[in-house]
Amino acid sequence: MKMIMAIVHDEDSPRLMAELNKAGFRVTKLNSTGGFLRSGNTTLMIVVEDAQQEEVFAIVKKYSSSRKAAINTSVTPSAIGGAYIPYPVEVTVGGATVFVLNVEHFEKM
Repeated sequence: MKMIMAIVHDEDSPRLMAELNKAGFRVTKLNSTGGFLRSGNTTLMIVVEDAQQEEVFAIVKKYSSSRKAAINTSVTPSAIGGAYIPYPVEVTVGGATVFVLNVEHFEKM
């Protein structure tokens, strides 16, 4: 057995959870916050038989899209003569980070 931990963007989690449930997988949801941009993430935990891993990966990949977002960053005052100027930067957000762990025992009570 494997435990798949998928860290996805908050915007992707409702649809991803629905699709995983529709495919017959039980999902445990944990709210989390990413270090990069301090954006909201959701960590999903799914325990599956070894043979089901690829099916879960395919669903996660399909419903965890990466996208471009503009964020404001500041240029240091010394670099521009003392004035604060917000500077928009385009970054990629979303997608998924997936961990797979061996599970010695699993029991639903």
